[in-house]
Parts: sequence; C-alpha cells; structure tokens
Amino acid sequence: MVSSIRRTAQIIDILSKYGFGIALEGMFPGKQRFRLPTPGRSSEASTVYERIRMAVEELGPTFVKFGQIMSTRMEILPPELIEELKKLQDHARPLPFAEVKEVILATCPNLDEWFLEIDETPLASASIGQVHRAVLKDGTKVAVKVQRPGIPELIETDLSILLSMAERIDSVFPEVRTYNPVGMVQDFANQIRKELDFTRDARNADRMARNFAGVPGIRFPKIYWEYTSSRVLVMEFVEGVRIDNADAIRSMGLDPHCIGVNGFEAYLKMIFEDGFYHGDPHPGNLLVTKEGEVVFLDFGIVGVLRPEKRQNFINLLFALVSDDIEMMLKSLEGFGIVIKEADREGLRDDLYIMMHDFGGGSEVHQVNFGLLVNELTETMRRYRLQVPMNLMLLLKVFVMVLDIGVRLDPKFNFGREITPYLTKLAETNTLSAAYVKRATNSMMEAVDAAFDLPRNINLMLKRLSTGTVRLEIVDTDLQKLQMALDRASDKVMMGLVVAALVVGSSLVLQHSSLSLPQEVGWLAVFGYAAAVFVGFYAIYHVIFLKFRLER
Repeated sequence: MVSSIRRTAQIIDILSKYGFGIALEGMFPGKQRFRLPTPGRSSEASTVYERIRMAVEELGPTFVKFGQIMSTRMEILPPELIEELKKLQDHARPLPFAEVKEVILATCPNLDEWFLEIDETPLASASIGQVHRAVLKDGTKVAVKVQRPGIPELIETDLSILLSMAERIDSVFPEVRTYNPVGMVQDFANQIRKELDFTRDARNADRMARNFAGVPGIRFPKIYWEYTSSRVLVMEFVEGVRIDNADAIRSMGLDPHCIGVNGFEAYLKMIFEDGFYHGDPHPGNLLVTKEGEVVFLDFGIVGVLRPEKRQNFINLLFALVSDDIEMMLKSLEGFGIVIKEADREGLRDDLYIMMHDFGGGSEVHQVNFGLLVNELTETMRRYRLQVPMNLMLLLKVFVMVLDIGVRLDPKFNFGREITPYLTKLAETNTLSAAYVKRATNSMMEAVDAAFDLPRNINLMLKRLSTGTVRLEIVDTDLQKLQMALDRASDKVMMGLVVAALVVGSSLVLQHSSLSLPQEVGWLAVFGYAAAVFVGFYAIYHVIFLKFRLER
C-alpha cells in the first residue's frame, strides 16, 4: 500500500513537472492528498504532444509500453500525438550483471555446468529485461534474455494506478466514454502481463518456426527450453544487420529489394495463411544474415486471426483498392465495428471522397496504401468508431512492413507486391477449407431449424390454447399511457360521485311528504349543490383544459 502511494505521488510529480497539473486537478477536483508541485515546462519541448512523450518516457517502463501500444490507435488520437508516441524507445539503463545473475540462477542453478561463459555487458537493455551473449558448454552461441528484478511488482502497481486514472477520466469526462478508456487499460494490462511470461515468447517463436518449416529465406531462432523459464529466455544467437540498413545489406552482396519482398511475403503468409503473425515488426526485431535470411526476433506481441477475420481483411484490402464502399463497410462491421445508422450515409460520403483522393480510381499498383490507412483511421476517429485492437494491430503491422520495404527500395509498391499473392490465394483456395466448414455448419443449423419449425409452431398453439403465453411489451411511452389511464379513471370516479349525489338527493326530495326532519331536506339540497359544483369542475377539465392543450 505504501509503495502504491509513493508511486502515485511520483507520477503526479512527473506529470506536474511537464505542465499537466491542471489536468490532474480536473480529474481529482478538491483532492489535496498530494501536494502538486508548481507546473513546469521543459525547455526541450515546444508542443504539448512533445511534453506528453517526454513525461511518458520519465514515468518508466509501464507507461512507455502503454504509449507504444497507444501509438497504434490512430483512430482515437490526433496524428501529431501518434507521431510523438512512435518516437518512444524501449530502452533502459543496464543493470549490473550481479543483480540479474540472481534471476538466472533461479532458473539455472548449475550455471557453471551449463554455460561456458556469459558476457556481463548486455547486448541490449529494455524496460522489462536485458539480453546477454553467452556460450553453452558445447560451444553453441546463445542469447540470454533476463527479466529485471522487481519489474513485475512495479508493473502491477502502475497498472492499478492506470486503471484508477482511466476510471476517473471515464466519470469526469463523459465525452471520452466512446473510446472506452477503462477497456483500453484492461487490454493493455492483459498484453503486458503476457510479455512478462518469457515462456509465452518461446512458444510463439516455436509455433512460427513450425509454420515456416521448409520456407526458404525466413528463419526463427531456436529456443533452448531446458534453460528457459518465465523470467529467463535462452535462444539461438543470430548474427546479422538490421533490415532497414540497406547499405549494410548491399555490402553483403544482397539485393535490398529482394530482402524487402521476402519479408513482406513472410508477413502475408503469417496473416492470410497461418492467422498467427509477428506483431512488432520494428527494424530492430528483424535481422538479415549474410546468407540472405530474414530473422525474426522478440515474440512478445503476436496477432491471431480466425479464418473469417482473414477474409474480412482481404475484403477490406480489395475495397480500398477498388473503391467499393459497401464492401468496406461490411468488412469493418465484420471486425465488430458498430456503425450508427444516423452516421452511415455521412460515412459513405467520406469514404468515397477518401478513396478518390488517395486511390483516385487508379490501378491497384498505383494506390498509396499508407496514405489510405492514415485517412481511413482519421475518418474512423471523426465518427468515434470503436475499433478493436486486432484490426488496429493488423493495420499497424502492414504500415510498418511497407515502411521497411520503402526504406530498402524507394520504388517498393504495396499494390504491385500484394496483387499476385492475393491472386494466388484465390487460385489455391487457401481459405476454402475453413469456409466450407463454416458453410456446412450454417447449413446444418438451417436444416435443424427447419425440422424444428413444426414442433415450435405446435408448442406455440398449445400455449395459446392453455393461456400460458406471456406477452412482454416494452414501450418508452408506457409511463405516459399509465398517467393518461389514471386521469381517465379520476374523471370516471367524479362522474360516479355526481351521479350518486343526484340520485340520492332526488330520492330524498321525492319522499319529502314523509315526516322527515327539516335537516334531511337541506342535506338533499346540499347534495344537489355539491353535484353541480363537481359537474362544473369536471366539464372545466374535460373541455377547457383540453382546448388549452390543443392550442
């Protein structure tokens, strides 16, 4: 509890340092639990978006990861903020080897028996872990990824604070509820908790290696499971250059364009054939060996697509390059995006203008896919459409892969490269097996429903005959109807009272010849007077008030 309070105070201090104290006061009005420092603005930042990025970097690993995830939400955040969040780098100060050695020993107690040597200087250092080069006893070179001590506890504390902030934002600023801030934090929490389990990375790497068995030019490092745990990952060490280093690739006698096409086709296979793809194609996670192989690293973020989602994405791509508005809307709805009926016509118009501006009705190889995606996400942001993470991750991967292709070859073109592949998919019916299965299931359900129809009709008729049918009516005007009935019953009651007074008084006067006390006669007169008064009152309400309402 003390740790959480201290961390909250630290977060408030950092946010206030970069000039966001007013926003905090807006979220927590009247709260004086923490002393807010005087808001300051860094001299290095010239815009509010730069200050956001710098604050996120100072807040630490959890917030950096969250910023990186949010950099994919182009349909929510303004483009200027997206560009700043893309600059977030997952770097951290390396820890002394003595600190991370304790984590290694927890998994590999016989360290000296298993490793010939471990380089104490890390190759890379990130917020969750750092990587050391090592050599096994048999001489195999490996990379050892070690989780930082105490990082799970820090992340859990930060997640709790992030969730409470999201809940507060949701209650204080109703206009942002459309974007579901609490849901976004919960999705992020699920993702980062998965990244804390290094065995999940290892399983993802093994699965992709199986999917690409026999595919030339693509390679995944081997996992050494006997030394791997949730906090230590030991994999094959691969030497190579970053995939975006075109000069280094040429120096190895390789063609950068061929390398770009090879990596692009690998992603097409992952997405459209396997439905399981590498979700972080950062140039640092893709290496090129001297043999011309593209090597994938870091499998903490992966995307999973069911067959129908793959078909939806294929339809979306075809819609983007063929100016098919209805197919695009159907594809977006296939990903679970809810389009309000009132917005549908305006959205059609905007999508039509978008595709003519950036596609121009031109040939598929001339379409600028990157600009189309940016404009599509901007359109979705204007209409406040809630876009699922799987679609945004998919679009982000495509844009990042295309960016790498252009870096390797400025003439690299999305349409020219993807059209033959999609044609091959259509010819080989790659997705047909899944769709035949779905179609078969749908047909069987329809047949079952047809066979059940006579029984359901018979059951309905029996319930009607026995009076056991319950009819539920839901009407927004039901309360008004009840009030109208109450008013009508009041008028009926007044009419009955008047009638009773008149009839009773008449009976009394009719028998006035009887030796009745004089007071009884006056009581009859009073009854008539009351009946006249109530009658006039009822006429006033029925006629004059009705006339006033009609006017």
